[in-house]
Amino acid sequence: MAEPRPRKPTREALDAAYGTTVPDLIARGLKVLFVGINPSLYSAAVGHHFARPGNRFWPALHAGGFTPRLFSPWDGPALLALGYGITNVVDRPTAAADELSPDEYVRGGRALEAKVRRYRPAYLAVLGVTAYRTAFDRKHAAVGLQAETVAGTPVWVLPNPSGLNAHYRPADLGRLFGELRAAVDGRAAARGSE
Repeated sequence: MAEPRPRKPTREALDAAYGTTVPDLIARGLKVLFVGINPSLYSAAVGHHFARPGNRFWPALHAGGFTPRLFSPWDGPALLALGYGITNVVDRPTAAADELSPDEYVRGGRALEAKVRRYRPAYLAVLGVTAYRTAFDRKHAAVGLQAETVAGTPVWVLPNPSGLNAHYRPADLGRLFGELRAAVDGRAAARGSE
């Protein structure tokens, strides 16, 4: 059962969120480990991933067929029970991703690779083309399945679901998340027939 939603954070709570982190929602053997760019101050203040109003991660996850109903940031344990987790390339919360330096992305990429080695998800889904390009020096990466892996795990790049990313409409996000879901289901079916 989801915990009750806290009130909207105050300006003071948002300011205090600088320097904090949002705990990973992670376990061994996940079907997909979703990777955000970094937490917003709002998410850090409330302690849950993709919590800022207007972020389209949770609706895209549902539209893509990953969840049986529209989950909220407070449904993390239920998401984990379905075999899906959440982490970030960079742990440091900011008001906007453009506050991050290229070096933070590279260091975050190395830390993410270590997490993938430890937890061994079936897929790594990085939510942001630019974040993936910068963290892993893949200058020509595009949305979709990547030719390269991270620690032997297939990587699927999806658009950043932030409400600030106007390049993708909600229907586009749902379709792209659905393509990853089809790949996950296909891989599971192939393993089941072995």
